[in-house]
Amino acid sequence: MPQIVINTRPVERAAPLTQHLQAAGLTVIDIPMLTLLPRSTTDIDIALMHQWLAGEYKALVIVSPTAAASGLAVWQSLEHEEREYKEKDSSDKYAQSSLEGLSLPSPLVAVGEATAAEFSQVRIDTTDYQILQPETANNEGMLAMPEIDSLQAGDKLLIWRGLGGRRLLVDTLQARGVHIDSIAWYERAMPIEALAHYQQWQRAFLTHSTASSQQPKPIVVISSAAAFEHWSNIVNDGESKTLKKKQNTDAVADIAERPSLTLKDFSYVVLGERLANMVAAQQLSYWRVEDLSPDTILSAIHSKI
Repeated sequence: MPQIVINTRPVERAAPLTQHLQAAGLTVIDIPMLTLLPRSTTDIDIALMHQWLAGEYKALVIVSPTAAASGLAVWQSLEHEEREYKEKDSSDKYAQSSLEGLSLPSPLVAVGEATAAEFSQVRIDTTDYQILQPETANNEGMLAMPEIDSLQAGDKLLIWRGLGGRRLLVDTLQARGVHIDSIAWYERAMPIEALAHYQQWQRAFLTHSTASSQQPKPIVVISSAAAFEHWSNIVNDGESKTLKKKQNTDAVADIAERPSLTLKDFSYVVLGERLANMVAAQQLSYWRVEDLSPDTILSAIHSKI
């Protein structure tokens, strides 16, 4: 039977992985466990952006494509306001600065290819500083970069991110005495339709697996603690409702026909040590990856099938 993989990544980030796994012959079900909601930009956020543009930070770290797109939009807006102000003094200077594009005030570290690609949409002057990427697209990879590894006590680093997420980079640098400022451009929430999508898939899966005892465990790709929390809530909610129904003798026959899956009925691909510890604590079958590239995830799945 074909291996089923459930991709829980947000809609905005799911397609490359889904298409890659499908091309490898796997059956992929998209059930996003996160939706990314924009946050209102505060006066503090704008102040931090002005400090970055003034060259007060040793580097800017951007942890996702969504953070890149959101921050870039504000950066362009601030640059436009500045150029409009300068235009009043000299239209020639304004025209020249418009041709030069956005000027980087510090090295820019993009966690991966998709994040860096957001900056290909605009003209950016990289004469003084470059757009850099770690060899491995995660917190560990960024910590290994010379631009980050060389940061010392008293240095300042700005991070564009979403609310929540991994803290390895921040905790490691703060322990070294580095001053960290961050702008959370978005927050994560569980999609409204997540429960309905899961229940619909579960009904179809259980109907099919009843007819075939050879169906392997579905594999669930989990990329964040928030996604795992939402997944656990949805699966446990279905199991809890099944147990309650079993207490009603009139429903026993119906439950026998339509059981609910538990967390242990799945195997998991999880990102990094923190998530590995979370699933291990629940004695779940998993394997750990260090980045979310489609090739990495496919290799992990093939190693276990």
